[in-house]
Amino acid sequence: MKNGKPTWWSRPSSSTPSTTPAAPADTAEDTDFTLAAPAPVAVATEPGPEAPPAAADEAGAISEAGTPVASAVPEQAPAPEAEATASVPVVAEAAVEPVPEPAPVAEPAPAPVAEPAPEPVPAQTPATAGAAQTAAQPLHAPDPYRTPPYGEPGPWAPAPPVQRPLPPVPPTQAGPAAPPPHTPALPPAYDPWGLPQPPAEGKKPRKPRRGLALVGALAFALVTGVIGGGVGAYVERHGGITSVELPQSDPESIGRAPESVAGIAARALPGVVTIHVSGSGSSGTGTGFVLDTGGHILTNNHVVDAAASSGEISVTFSNGESARAKLIGRDTGYDLAVIQVSGVSGLEPLRLGNSDNVRVGDPVVAIGAPFDLSNTVTSGIISAKERPITAGGEKGDGSDISYVDALQTDAPINPGNSGGPLLDSQARVIGINSAIRAAGNGSGGESGAQSGSIGLGFAIPVNQGKRVAEELINTGKATHPVIGVSLDMQYGGDGARVGEKGKGGASSVTPGGPADKAGIRPGDVITKVDGQRVHSGEELIVKIRAHRPGDRLKLTLTRDGKEQTKTLTLGSSTGG
Repeated sequence: MKNGKPTWWSRPSSSTPSTTPAAPADTAEDTDFTLAAPAPVAVATEPGPEAPPAAADEAGAISEAGTPVASAVPEQAPAPEAEATASVPVVAEAAVEPVPEPAPVAEPAPAPVAEPAPEPVPAQTPATAGAAQTAAQPLHAPDPYRTPPYGEPGPWAPAPPVQRPLPPVPPTQAGPAAPPPHTPALPPAYDPWGLPQPPAEGKKPRKPRRGLALVGALAFALVTGVIGGGVGAYVERHGGITSVELPQSDPESIGRAPESVAGIAARALPGVVTIHVSGSGSSGTGTGFVLDTGGHILTNNHVVDAAASSGEISVTFSNGESARAKLIGRDTGYDLAVIQVSGVSGLEPLRLGNSDNVRVGDPVVAIGAPFDLSNTVTSGIISAKERPITAGGEKGDGSDISYVDALQTDAPINPGNSGGPLLDSQARVIGINSAIRAAGNGSGGESGAQSGSIGLGFAIPVNQGKRVAEELINTGKATHPVIGVSLDMQYGGDGARVGEKGKGGASSVTPGGPADKAGIRPGDVITKVDGQRVHSGEELIVKIRAHRPGDRLKLTLTRDGKEQTKTLTLGSSTGG
C-alpha cells in the first residue's frame, strides 16, 4: 500500500505465468515480503501456538482481509528458507495452472510463550534485493490521468481485490486442518472483468413493476365496472337504494295529432261552457258553446227553459272562470236557445261544419257536463242520419214538443250533455247534442232517477242550428217552414194523413197556403218528401222542419187509392 492507497496490479495477458518480477504485497503492517518458489503451489500449514494473523507463502501473500494475492516470480530465483511467522493457515492460489503435488512444507518453529516476539524482518539476499528493486519499477509509464489498469485507480472508486473460491486443503499429519480465520462480509464491489453475479441465495430478482401496475389498473377497472353495473341494475329494478322510487318514462311532447281525440278536445275545450240555471222553482245544468267573440252562446231550449220568465243563468268556462249570462232568444220547435255573456275577453268561438257532408261511420267527439261533470269528452261515430225524433211534451199540450231530423251517434251522451257540441275530426261543430234514448220507462225509470246512456244519442244538425241561431240573435224569434195543413196525429196507417177539420172547425188546408196552391185536399195521405218515405205525422213535420222557408219540395201522396205527386214552395211561420 502506497500513501494509504492499495497498489493496482496488472492482470496477465495470457494463460502463461508472467516472468516479470512481482511487486511487493501490502500486509496489515505495510511490510513488503518477497518470496520465490520454483512453481506456484497450494500450501496448507498446521496452526502454531500464538501465531501472527497473516503470513506469506511461496506463490503469493495473504492480505489483512485474508484474500490471496498472486505474485509472479522468475523460476530461476532460488527459494530462501521460509520462516514461520504466522500460526494461521496460508493458502496460495496458482497463478496459471494447478500443481499436481504439493511441495514439502517446513515445520513451523515454536513461538516463545513469555512475551510476544518482535515482528521478524526477513533478511535480504542479493537475489531478493534485486528482485525487489525490479518489482518496484512499474510495468508501464505512469498515466497522467491515472486511469486503470495502467495507473492507480481513480479517486472515484478504488478497485477491490477479487476473491476466488479456496481449494480444499488436504489434512496433514499434525492433525485436522484448522478452520480459516473469520473474514467479515464485504459489500459487493464492482469488478470490471467479472461476470454478472447471480442474485444472493434466497432472494429472487425483482421484476419490473410496470406489468404489475397495469394488471392492477385493469383489475380495479373490472371491479368498479362490476360494482357500478350491479348498482345500476339494482336502482333500475327497485327504483332506489334507500327509498322506493318507481320507474317512470321520461317527459315527452304534449302535442297530439290534430285529428286524434286528444287533438280535437284540446282545440275545442276553450270554446265549451257549462251552464247553470235556476228559476221558477227549478234548476238545471247543461252545456253550450261559443258562437262569436260577442259572447253569444248556443244551447238547448230545455236547458234554459227554467229561466225563460225569471231566473238566473251563469256560465263556467273551461279555465274555471264564471260569468253571468242573459237569454237572447229561444225556440221550442227546434229546441234551441241563444244566451250571451258580457265583459268577457279572450273568447274562442268554435268553427261550424256542414252537417250535409257527414257520413255514417264518421268519427265524432262529444263534449259536455254529464251530471255536472264539466269538460267531459267522449267519442264515437255517426250511427245514422236524418233520424226523425221528437222530444219534450212534458206540458201535455204539445207546445214544448220539438221535432228534429237528427244525427244519431253512439258517443256517450248523458243528462248534462244537452246543448254541447258534436265535433268532427277537424274539431268543427256538426251537431248540437239534444236527446238520448233511455232504457226502461224513459228518462225517469222505475225509481224516478235519470237514466244513463245506452249508446243512442241524437244531435240537431248544425245546418239547422246555424239558421235558427242567426234568427234568434237578429230578431229574437225563429221562423218555421210550413206547408199549410193540419195533420191527423191519431192516424194509424202508413204515412201522414191530412185532417178533415182544422182547429176550431176550420178547414184543415189553409186557404191560399202552399198546400192549397199545390192542390192538396183534406184526407190525402202523404207518403214521401223528395222521395224519402214518411210513416207518420211526426216524421212529416221533421222532414219539413229540416228545410228553410221558401224551399221547393216534391210531395208524393195517395188519394182514393191513387198515387199523385205535388210540388210546392214552403211557407214561413213564427215559432214560439
